[in-house]
Amino acid sequence: MFDKRFISNAINRSAESSLDRRRFLTAAGVTGVGAGVAVLASGAPAFASTKAADAKAAADAGEVSDAAILNFALNLEYLEAEFYLRAVTGVGLPSSMIDGIDPQGGVVGGSKVPFKTGAIKSIATEIAADEKAHVAFLRGALGGAKVSRPAIDLKASFNAAATAAGLIKAGQTFDPFASEENFLLGAFIFEDVGVTAYKGAAPLITNKTYLGAAAGILAVEAYHAGIIRDRILDKGLYHQADAISVARDSLDGSTHDDQGVVVNNVISLVPTDANSIAFGRTTERVLNIVYLTPNQIDHGGFYPAGVNGAIVASGNPGSPTS
Repeated sequence: MFDKRFISNAINRSAESSLDRRRFLTAAGVTGVGAGVAVLASGAPAFASTKAADAKAAADAGEVSDAAILNFALNLEYLEAEFYLRAVTGVGLPSSMIDGIDPQGGVVGGSKVPFKTGAIKSIATEIAADEKAHVAFLRGALGGAKVSRPAIDLKASFNAAATAAGLIKAGQTFDPFASEENFLLGAFIFEDVGVTAYKGAAPLITNKTYLGAAAGILAVEAYHAGIIRDRILDKGLYHQADAISVARDSLDGSTHDDQGVVVNNVISLVPTDANSIAFGRTTERVLNIVYLTPNQIDHGGFYPAGVNGAIVASGNPGSPTS
């Protein structure tokens, strides 16, 4: 029904990068037209499972595929889903939603939050459902190329973040699941970072379908961030949030791409630059924050063994382009 020229043209239109196109074309050439049609008819991206070799080839060619970007986002969604699900239900993602390529890790910390306010519990419940859905969507889009959930730390990482922000002294503990106030501050750490991550990654995505989906997730993360910021203001926790914002901004280089909930005595529920455009961060700068270090490294903080996928290293300290 389809000849090889048709398949070749379709692959060139739909693949994520020239590296992905070469993989698809090789598969079609080796296994025949029938296999090529099967790939196109599957309705989901199909990627080789030899991620390490592909990642090296992509790096050598100076390419970052859409699959690499989506897997990077999936690592962040795993973290957010585990945080919110455990806060609301006491348990995280089911085993059917954490498998994939690269080592699968466990989760340390997390428990049901003793919510006192019905509205805040409802907000947490809705966000938990959204983050779980994001995990499911990205895993489905990536198919066999999806990475597994990496090891996640929801205990020592929060102690380190709170210490860096001056919320606690060295040796003390900060449990974001101990109260709804602590929960809001813990959520504040994630939500703004998620928005900047999707904003920074958007220009790297070439597939329009994926770009549209990423824009949709960005919008949802921005809604989440705005709601959390509003509740922080309502609870009178803006001084603590501002301290977190300063600490967070100090991790990702010399650029100023973070704002507290109150800036110069003015409420700031929507953090933006001078043009009222949302801040964006490169993948390296996002990893500086979640690894809780201003240095170039490939693990730490919320991901004690690092994230999974092709994009794993944080940026160089002080580098304006990392």
